[in-house]
This record gives sequence, C-alpha cells and structure tokens, in this order.
Amino acid sequence: MRYTIDIENSIEKSLLFWISRFIKYKVTTLSNRQVNNKEMLAKLLQDLTLHVRSLKELKALVKQIRNVGISGIHLYFIPLEKLFKYISNYGAKSLKEIDEEFLSEFLAVETSTLSDATKKNYRIALLGFFGYLDKQNDEKHSFLIELKNWGGLSGKSGEKLPSYMKKDEVKRFIEKIDSYAFNQKTINRNRLIIKIILYTGIRVGEALGICLKDIFAEDDFYTIQVRGKGNKPRVVMVKKSIIEHDLQEWLHIRTCKSTLLFCNKFGNKLTQAYISRIVEKILLSAGIKKEKNGAHMLRHTFATMLYQKSHDLILVQESLGHADINTSRIYTHFDKEKLKRATDIY
Repeated sequence: MRYTIDIENSIEKSLLFWISRFIKYKVTTLSNRQVNNKEMLAKLLQDLTLHVRSLKELKALVKQIRNVGISGIHLYFIPLEKLFKYISNYGAKSLKEIDEEFLSEFLAVETSTLSDATKKNYRIALLGFFGYLDKQNDEKHSFLIELKNWGGLSGKSGEKLPSYMKKDEVKRFIEKIDSYAFNQKTINRNRLIIKIILYTGIRVGEALGICLKDIFAEDDFYTIQVRGKGNKPRVVMVKKSIIEHDLQEWLHIRTCKSTLLFCNKFGNKLTQAYISRIVEKILLSAGIKKEKNGAHMLRHTFATMLYQKSHDLILVQESLGHADINTSRIYTHFDKEKLKRATDIY
C-alpha cells in the first residue's frame, strides 16, 4: 500500500511513520535463520504496522526484533534514529525539503568521529530508506538520493589496521578467562563462548547462532558448523581439551527455549553487546588495553596469529569465511619476518 509523503500533520510524525514502515520492510528482507521465536517476530511486525507513537517506542521494538534473531536491523535503525533527531532540530515543514545536500550535511556532522565502516553503514541506511520512500509514496515524488560525492569516507588510505593481542597478551588473556570471577550460573557459558571465538576466529554473531546439532566430537576435536555472512556455511574445529569441561558443565545446567547452544537466564538468545562487555572486563582485569576492546578483536587476534604461524593467506580466508581473499590481506601487515627482511634491502 502506498501513502502520501507527508502523511501526518508534522514532519516528525510523518518521518516516524516512514521509518517504522522501512524497518518492517528490512525485517522481512534480512536473514531470519537465527530467529528463535517466530510468534514473537510476527507480533513485532504487527506492532510496526500499527501506528508507532514515539521514537522511544520504535527503538524498544527494534531492540526486541534484534533479541528475536534479526541481528542486522540496528545497522539500519541507528542512522535513521540520528536522522530523526537531526531533522527535528532543523525546523523543516515537509519531508520533501530533504535533499542530497541536506543529507551530506547530516552525515558530515553525525559521523565525524566514527570509523569508515560505520560511515558506510550510515550511507547504506540512508540510501535504502530514501529508495524505499521513492517506491512507496503515491505522489510519484522521487528523492533520488545517491550520495556519490559525499566526502566523509577517507578511502583505503584512511583505513586503520585492526586491533589485536600480541602473544604475551594472549597468554595473559587465556589465564584470566579461567580465573575471572563470573557469576556461578554463567561462568561455564561465558568461558565457553569466549574460548570458541578466540580459538576458532568465528564472528560473535556466528557463535551466538550455534545450535546443539552444530557441535559434535571427533577424536580429540570438536567440529562446529557455523553460518557466516550471506548464510554461507563453513566448519571450524577446536581441541576438545580446551572446551570440554566448560561445555559439559554448561550443557548440564542449560535451559534454553530454543535449540541454540547459548542463551541468557531467561532462555533467550544472548546479545553481541553482552559478549563484548564480558570480553572487555576480562581484558581490563588482565591489564590489556586496546583501541577496541570488543569481542571482535578476538577474531583479529586469531587471524593475525594464524597468518604469522602459517603464512598461508588461503588458510586465513577459509578459516575466517571471507568471500574475497583481499579482505584477508590486512593480516599480512603483521608479518614481522617479512618486515625484517625488508630492512636488509640496502
């Protein structure tokens, strides 16, 4: 069904209406493989169809949608949440006043301190939202937003090398995993998920999506089937001695509402933010401070050490599930032996 662009009597209400509709549309297009409660998802979609009364109410719905298993939805909502607040302070009377120049100014202000990756996410969200508006309004009005000449991205020359732990820091971190004072009800679960991420290099989202049927013992190893970006399957392995105790202890007390291996105290899916918080606590407790202390840093650490030991870029690509080997090349920057040989050139 199509609607007029300024469907409400204020720009804020109209924008809230369209953002709600767009979020509902994105929920139906993003991967639903990790959805753990289809009845709840159906209810949330219905709530989005009804008139959402405030940005706060919409934000709460988006949080619930993430918890149900549509993990990528926040990448679209956060930029639009910022845009809503920005437009509210701008004093515009109609959504038709929004153009390429306005959005370029918005991006310049709101993304000035963010990474290039996050800036790209903002641009993708805006392009998706205004492309949706172009198709769904019944006035045949076209915003035609492209943002091709937006100068906020620094390009490849501005990309930063990923944060990672050095060998001595990894040793301290591993020791601290087993000695950190977790809550007794979560101690084995938390140790297990952190060890799996560290020793296999899988993404946090991939770890949270592991089901009971995806992990099984083979000789001295556990084989784990994970689903990467684009729902692409791959297999990783971890030595049984590393996770056996924590795995069995967790399975003994696990009370999840779904077949997911990991869940919170209510039986629902854990969030990526929670995992990053506990990783950061362990790092601080071990006296390790990095530019980025989140759980994704463990993946960079695994990849860096894997390349340093193997010098096999194909192995790094396959282990991390990179579609393009050029994505894996970033870890060649940490090959100190090659750098040492370069010092002998003269």
